[in-house]
Amino acid sequence: MQSDVIARTRQQLQKVLDLIKNDIATLRTGRATPAIVENIVVKVYGGSTQMRIMELATIAATDTQTLVITPFDASIIQEMAKGIQDANVGLNPVVDSQYIRISIPPLSADRRQELIKAMKQKLENGKVMVRQVRHEGMDGIKKEHDNKTITDDEQTRLEKDLQKIIDDGIEMIEGMGKKKEEELLAI
Repeated sequence: MQSDVIARTRQQLQKVLDLIKNDIATLRTGRATPAIVENIVVKVYGGSTQMRIMELATIAATDTQTLVITPFDASIIQEMAKGIQDANVGLNPVVDSQYIRISIPPLSADRRQELIKAMKQKLENGKVMVRQVRHEGMDGIKKEHDNKTITDDEQTRLEKDLQKIIDDGIEMIEGMGKKKEEELLAI
């Protein structure tokens, strides 16, 4: 029998892991990937609407150093380019008739170290969220025990199961960090 608390904890942990994965995907590795620009919010249609790039265009990496953004509506191409420029993410968009081309400059050694530091901070924030999920799960188990819906033995077993889930989550976060650090250090 699996407790509702364990199932809830698994769901919350998965949400945290997805959030961390998306968060560190935005860190530039010197390689062109759509994740670098897809969540940039730009003002379009005369500044009346704010939308993310991924809602306005298709994004493709033509090679390891070049992104091509093809807007669904060609009339907003200049506004999109300005929005990317104004986002201050170190990218210089070039409008080329029907699409925007972005060349990704190689990262300097100092910039790589800054990005690794930022990534480690994001991972640490993720671990804090995981600890919060653990805390909520343990509280749920304690409440079930206090309400006499589970026995002492079940409480101990559920706490061990919950801790195993949390440990696995922390391990996954550390794995994501190692992989991203390798990408950042690769030249």
